[in-house]
Amino acid sequence: MDLLNTLVDKGLRRETPTREEALAVLATSDDDLLDVVAAAGRVRRHWFGRRVKLNYLVNLKSGLCPEDCSYCSQRLGSKAEILKYTWLKPDQASRAAAAGVAGGAKRVCLVASGRGPTDRDVDRVSDTIKAIKDQNEAVEVCACLGLLSDGQAERLREAGADAYNHNLNTSEATYGDITTTHTYADRVDTVNKAHAAGLSACSGLIAGMGESDEDLVDVVFSLRELDPDSVPVNFLIPMEGTPLAKEWHLTPQRCLRILAMTRFVCPDVEVRIAGGREVHLRTMQPLALNLANSIFLGDYLTSEGQAGHADLEMIADAGFEVEGADQVTLPGHRATAGGGGCGPHEGDGPCGSHESGKGCGSHESGVACGSAPAAEDRGVAPAAGPAPAGEVRTDLVAVRRRGAGTDLAPNA
Repeated sequence: MDLLNTLVDKGLRRETPTREEALAVLATSDDDLLDVVAAAGRVRRHWFGRRVKLNYLVNLKSGLCPEDCSYCSQRLGSKAEILKYTWLKPDQASRAAAAGVAGGAKRVCLVASGRGPTDRDVDRVSDTIKAIKDQNEAVEVCACLGLLSDGQAERLREAGADAYNHNLNTSEATYGDITTTHTYADRVDTVNKAHAAGLSACSGLIAGMGESDEDLVDVVFSLRELDPDSVPVNFLIPMEGTPLAKEWHLTPQRCLRILAMTRFVCPDVEVRIAGGREVHLRTMQPLALNLANSIFLGDYLTSEGQAGHADLEMIADAGFEVEGADQVTLPGHRATAGGGGCGPHEGDGPCGSHESGKGCGSHESGVACGSAPAAEDRGVAPAAGPAPAGEVRTDLVAVRRRGAGTDLAPNA
């Protein structure tokens, strides 16, 4: 297929596809799907080999958020029966992080619900970062605390944070339909603050909220312009008790096309399969590893993920390997550039064009990074077709009841 040959050539040269080419990837037929995966897989392997980076979420403060992000189980007015608790103490968060690191996680993501941190909150998180780094100096720490005020990114960097996450989530044109308590521009500003402070920027999207193909292309091109080092791709978990509980639009095939399009647009960036992979990719998860080079290990913020040991088995069975702590995630030209997303491209200039779960202004994914497996065995969700519009599929979503904020062992 001429389209795929063109996209592979551009990806290997770090050139920006056209919007028409990106839209064409989303419009490919099921007959062409394996060809799309194989083509995007060539780009992924060129920049990242067969390594898979593992990330681990620690929900420092759960629920009771004043923001109204429609996808988030922690939002203002949410009826979702999730865990609700205030700030974990540094030693509690450090123990939770240690479980993820022991399971193979290279990065720990510290997330807190809310519009954004107060200066006291930054002090709390700084103490937590120190506790985690004292326990494991090599671990990467990413903070995800919502909208940042001036000077806060610098303080987090000084405390030892390596990265900051704040997702754009959806296109600028549709952002107001999803959230009204802050703006798309607020989110862009926070990502820019993280960049300016020398933090590795992490910013992604949520698919499955009723957006069009054009919206998906818009947000991915916007991310390319913002230049994050990592792009989490979340698939909406329509959690009961949230405004989007009946939005079941995704199929495994559509998820794969979205991941492939993201890889073609941001070829040399860490593309992470985030919330929703178990629910929407289901038995196709191993195929998605050919497109993304990063996943979350174990559970998410408010929902349960595939069992940690199953994640590791899936990676090995698919012929991939867990990235070690001594390995550099990003390609050399990006790793030495002080952190930037797609980076300036040889021959074609800058990147191209311009969460909460991270929800309520902070989480790494819509459903508070939410993704979950079958409620019964917490493994890969059953191979069911997409739910008809308007039908709630509570059988595919399990609320997290273990790990941070509980007395039960975490899933790692």
